[in-house]
Amino acid sequence: MKVTVDLTRCQDHGQCAIAAPDVFRINDEGRLEYDGEPADDRRDDVEEAADVCPVQAILVED
Repeated sequence: MKVTVDLTRCQDHGQCAIAAPDVFRINDEGRLEYDGEPADDRRDDVEEAADVCPVQAILVED
């Protein structure tokens, strides 16, 4: 699975970090960091994170 976040759209709301904290996190500067190739067993959480993103900045691909 490949995860891409459009950082020009992302507004660092952090909803993804709540849905999938082992894949998405807000750093000390308040900016999003993420694992672009998480394990496939994290798919449900990653897809939930993409769904709850207020600006739909997360793309999940196989």
